[in-house]
Amino acid sequence: MSGGVDSAVTAALLQDAGHEVIGVTMKLWGGPSDTGCCAVSDVLDARRAADKLGIDYHVFNFGDDFERFVVEPYVEAHAAGLTPNPCIECNRSIKFDRFLERAEVLGFDAVATGHHARLVEHADGYRYIARGADPKKDQSYVLHTLGQSELARLMFPIGDLTKDAVRAIATDRGLRVASKPDSQDVCFITRDGGRNDFLGERMTFTPGTIQTADGEGVGSVDAVELITIGQRKGLGIGGGGEPKYVVDVDVSEATVTIGSKADLLTAHLDVDAIAWTGPVLSGEFDVQTSAHGKPASAHLSGNRLTWTSPHRRIAAGQSIVLYRGDRVVGGGLAV
Repeated sequence: MSGGVDSAVTAALLQDAGHEVIGVTMKLWGGPSDTGCCAVSDVLDARRAADKLGIDYHVFNFGDDFERFVVEPYVEAHAAGLTPNPCIECNRSIKFDRFLERAEVLGFDAVATGHHARLVEHADGYRYIARGADPKKDQSYVLHTLGQSELARLMFPIGDLTKDAVRAIATDRGLRVASKPDSQDVCFITRDGGRNDFLGERMTFTPGTIQTADGEGVGSVDAVELITIGQRKGLGIGGGGEPKYVVDVDVSEATVTIGSKADLLTAHLDVDAIAWTGPVLSGEFDVQTSAHGKPASAHLSGNRLTWTSPHRRIAAGQSIVLYRGDRVVGGGLAV
């Protein structure tokens, strides 16, 4: 129970179905937090929801694991010039690894969460993550790392519901979180300090040169590690003419290359460390490159995707999720 409406309604639905339900919140981040799902107020909201439902409630402390498996790799990725997704790593290493392991040791049959995704069993016997019923809230992208052993012990009770339906159930049950806004952004980065301050306290930034594709220097940046593919603002190279975008970042050479919007397009994308939910596949896929991005069609051969139509460049380190219809069948990292 994260303190939000989705997990509170998840608990209520399981209770209505006759399950013995125990509410648990993971304590992950010991520093200040006013975003995501780690704020002190979220723990209080989760506890109030459990009290309202009349279920037992606990807090599991995974702070050391979160620092080791999520925060430290996040910093290291930026230092290497990558664009990481810490929410996906939290799902992989904490929610559906350490937490699932703790639940099993304590004798629980399953772990249920309030993710907007569906769990389906295909005719071939494999379980798959599928898109949630509410396309605006679908979270299948951030769950693509789950394998068969994890999926066999998980439940996503609200996956067939829209967000409006979830809030209506919460209102009917008298849950105070019925109208609570959704969590946004990375939980360990505050609104005031932002990513720059968080990383600046943990690594040394590298000043760099902004150049054109021909190598002509046209400006500078204070921290190459904070620049990402497709970025347009914050480069200090304003002026007339065609808008310029970041088309390449090289931390080792301390250079940022800019170009036109057309220069952002590419025909191919190499994907590393592809993991499959079921059998290894090839051929045509719908490919999603961000949590709420629009899928694009591409052909996969080995580790290379060839886009059906030229596609915007993807920053190295971003998760690339492969779909067949509404099912997640695999995913990896952009190179």
